Amino acid sequence: MTNQNLVTQESYNPNHLLDSLIKKLQLKNDAALCRALEVAPPVISKIRHRRLPVGASMLIRMHEVSTMSVRELRDLMGDRRTKYRISDVQGKPKSAEETQAAK
Repeated sequence: MTNQNLVTQESYNPNHLLDSLIKKLQLKNDAALCRALEVAPPVISKIRHRRLPVGASMLIRMHEVSTMSVRELRDLMGDRRTKYRISDVQGKPKSAEETQAAK
């Protein structure tokens, strides 16, 4: 399941996650959440409008700030996946042909 598939799932609700974090951290709004997470405001906006999925680094940052487990954070946004699969293309170095084609 890719991030794109997760974003289109009915159970996926990043707003619930963000609202829960605001409540737990006793913040007033998204701007305060941005400052707490040390991210730019457009990042939170894009997550709210489902244009950007909540990635691993964001989940880790949320965990560090809130002390909630990553599992709890994922549950709050409706991500019920138990396994993650990385594409076999990710992480592989480009071949010489791909490097030449890119030039």
